[in-house]
Amino acid sequence: MSSTPFLSVRDLHVHFSTEDGTVRAVDGLSFDVERGRTLGIVGESGSGKSVTNLAVLGLHHPEHTEISGEILLDGRDLLTVGERELEQLRGNKMSMIFQDALASLSPYHTIGRQIGETFRKHTGASRKEARERAVEMLTKVGIPQPDLRVDDYPHQFSGGMRQRAMIAMALVCDPELLIADEPTTALDVTVQAQIMDLLKDLQQETGTSIIFITHDLGVIADIADDVLVMYGGRCMERGTKKEVLSDPRHPYTLGLLGSMPTLDGPVDVPLSPIPGTPPSLLHPPGGCRFHPRCSFTEEVGGGRCATEQPVLELVDGRGSACHLSTEQRARCFADFAGIRPN
Repeated sequence: MSSTPFLSVRDLHVHFSTEDGTVRAVDGLSFDVERGRTLGIVGESGSGKSVTNLAVLGLHHPEHTEISGEILLDGRDLLTVGERELEQLRGNKMSMIFQDALASLSPYHTIGRQIGETFRKHTGASRKEARERAVEMLTKVGIPQPDLRVDDYPHQFSGGMRQRAMIAMALVCDPELLIADEPTTALDVTVQAQIMDLLKDLQQETGTSIIFITHDLGVIADIADDVLVMYGGRCMERGTKKEVLSDPRHPYTLGLLGSMPTLDGPVDVPLSPIPGTPPSLLHPPGGCRFHPRCSFTEEVGGGRCATEQPVLELVDGRGSACHLSTEQRARCFADFAGIRPN
């Protein structure tokens, strides 16, 4: 890995002011994204995944959002730059694929115009050059007959083709960081696999760094190099894909893996969903955010999980925020069957 990460987030806090109080959506999050690698951010809905990455892009409303910490993109702190500079960075340096392509694309303009306008804004290209670039990008993402489909509207594309068009738009200016916010959630499994293969091929071709947001560990096993497990606005565990999926060190990661079906597991053994519900970030629990749902708090003892926030200690990028000792974890996790990524 490079000694200098392309993206470095340090002690990020994102709080929203509401009529009911302050929502602590992200609460002290730190992570790195290396050049040319894919970081998978996984967690349940409401864990802070999308909020984190909207903060990276500078897309939160400043009047209702309080953001602190550091977001260093290629050494530049994005929290200190102005909106005009952020607009230049979005598209050129960093870009995002949103979850719902139909809602993200304008129904009033053709696919080619929407891709081309992004290119024109950042490069000053002519309309003819922008159209040629749009056809080139549609070809690159596997749209058939791109010279004809460039003049179609979003409703004339299938779900998978709209998502490919969104990828084309996100990559039209060759950004160095691509954020994919659950881009395969609404697609069938065959199209999901095609989209993930496309992202991997494009990454190999361009060297783009990718943040892939998902709640699906199966997707993480397929596309990620490194994994960040989020819960309640905090990082529970970090490591490489193989480390996290085959040797989980946090009870929440263990719970996610235990609730996921596998092809090689016994067919008569039921899945083990995590009991309870995610915490309210208006009034988050003290100590470890996961302790109300954790099965191992008595193993730690002394009420420590409810009163003391565990520290995320990293060794070579690997670690978890949990009070369980190495010996306690080995004993508690002894029945874990694990996933062995290829």
